[in-house]
Parts: sequence; structure tokens; C-alpha cells
Amino acid sequence: MDFYYLPASAPCRAVLMVARAVGVELNKKLLNTLAGEQLTPEFVKINPQHTIPTLVDNGFSIWESRAILVYLVEQYGKDDSLYPKDPQKRALINQRLYFDMGTLIHSFADYYYPQFLQNAPADPAKFAKMETAFDFLNTFLEGQKFVAGDTLTVADFSIVATVSTFVAADFDITKYPNVTRWYEAVQKVIPGWDEGLDAMKEWLAEKRKENATK
Repeated sequence: MDFYYLPASAPCRAVLMVARAVGVELNKKLLNTLAGEQLTPEFVKINPQHTIPTLVDNGFSIWESRAILVYLVEQYGKDDSLYPKDPQKRALINQRLYFDMGTLIHSFADYYYPQFLQNAPADPAKFAKMETAFDFLNTFLEGQKFVAGDTLTVADFSIVATVSTFVAADFDITKYPNVTRWYEAVQKVIPGWDEGLDAMKEWLAEKRKENATK
């Protein structure tokens, strides 16, 4: 099973976590999107959107990390605990996954990437959107052990990859007590939750150093 990825990428890291959880071994293929390696004809044939992560399972190609997480659990999970078949439980997990994609990690990209990639000044309005996203997450976790209820699901894998990236960028999550409690707890139940995190920290430090000399 070929897995095209970048170690520092939060979505890629989420897939690595779930693969480990369901006992799937991935043939990791490093793809440096910052260098344009995703634009080769060979990769575009696999994934016309030329994005990572991308998984190829015996000729079947799938991309978008949250789709991959669900595929791995449904195809290889020993049970449905990480993505229950119950429609209401599944709907809640899906909502959290879409929240992560459309709100949480999106707010990170909007605020930090212009600074790291274009040396743009920090935008207070975009910072406020990150705070709003964390307010939502903090509310979701009120009285809940995990992000979609009282059991660990794929939503936790996806969101811990995102939140750990915020932490790596020095965003202060201690203002959100439910998020802080969950973040500490989930590290104990997701093996390899921090795989690739050092690569993200190194990339952030490198970009900060580069921008400081401009």
C-alpha cells in the first residue's frame, strides 16, 4: 500500500496514526510539495488534484486525509469502534471531521501560512478566527471524553494532528480547558500521535529564521 506524504503535514500524520491503529503497514513515499514533486505526470495520473496525502491500495487511489482515515477503518479495522456504523454516532464523527477540515485547520493555514511562506505580517482578524475555532472545539468537548463522544474515533486522530500543529506553532491552547484536558489524555491512547511533529517544528523554526533575516 503506497502512501504519498510529507512527514510534517498534519493530515498526513493523521493517516499514519490510523494506519498504525488498524495494523496496516504503509509503503511511505516522500513527496515534497514545496518543491513541486506532486506535479509530475506520474503522480497526476494517480491523483489529478495532485495533493497529499494520497493512498494507493492495490490500484485503488484515494486522497483527502479524512476520506483515507474512514477507508482504512472500514477496510482494515478489526471492528467499527473508530467509525461506528450507528448513523447518529457516525454523523457526529463526520461533523467533527468536516469541522476540522473547514474551520480548525483552515484557520491555521489562513493565519500562519502567509507569515511563514510570504513573510506577511500577522493579521489580528485571522488570529481571532483561530480563537473562535478553538472556542467551538472547547464547547464540543464539554462533558465529553473525546471529540465525538465518550469513545476514541477517527475524529480524534484527525483533530489531534491539527491541534498538535497549533501547539508546535506556539498557539496557546491552555486558554481552552476542555481542549487542554483532551489533548493531554488523547496522547496516552493514540500510539505515535507525535510522529512527524518534530519535522513540523523544524520547518516552522526554519521559516522563522529565514523571515527574520529578510
